[in-house]
Amino acid sequence: MMKDYPELRFGAGLADRPEHWPVSASEVVHQTGRVISVRRDTIEPPGGTSFVRDVVVHPGAVGVVALDENNRMLLVRQYRHPVGHKLLEAPAGLLDVQGEQYRLGAERELWEETATKAADWRVLVDAFTSPGLTNEAVRIFLARDLSPADETFEREAEEADMETVWAPLIDVVGAVLAGQLQNPILIMGALATWTALNGPGFETLRPADSPWPAKDR
Repeated sequence: MMKDYPELRFGAGLADRPEHWPVSASEVVHQTGRVISVRRDTIEPPGGTSFVRDVVVHPGAVGVVALDENNRMLLVRQYRHPVGHKLLEAPAGLLDVQGEQYRLGAERELWEETATKAADWRVLVDAFTSPGLTNEAVRIFLARDLSPADETFEREAEEADMETVWAPLIDVVGAVLAGQLQNPILIMGALATWTALNGPGFETLRPADSPWPAKDR
């Protein structure tokens, strides 16, 4: 039997709250010229003492849970140098095309990495990947009604060695819970898809063009 904890709140209405503390000084301390830069901010908290934080500035990313009519998930296996692993992942990529709509970015990544297109798109999850370190935000889409694309994309670098894998969603979820799959977009996307499939249903998911406050601001 659950005890009463009056100091805790349960139920609907849970939401993150946008809040911006004043920044008295800010400078870019490292610029790679590629994906990221590092910004050093001096923050003035309400009624407190100023402190300094380094922020990895990131353009954001999109990921895709591509699910077929048999509830199989389309995965890619890609070498990731920073962690020294070939990871099974959901198709994903940077929002590095100026002005590109989020869904179009997801469609592009699905095509580039798997030569696949989808007719039905919905939003699964929005997330900050490591909010204590970076402003990187990701949006994960659910893509269904899949079909082969008419053209393929010539991949380079670590993506040139990438392979595609079809796996039943239930097996992906099981491998996540067993600690065998570690890519965060895959983990969030697979668990959210499983929850929607076995709960309120895919029809309750947000439309693909839903606002994304973390990136819209």
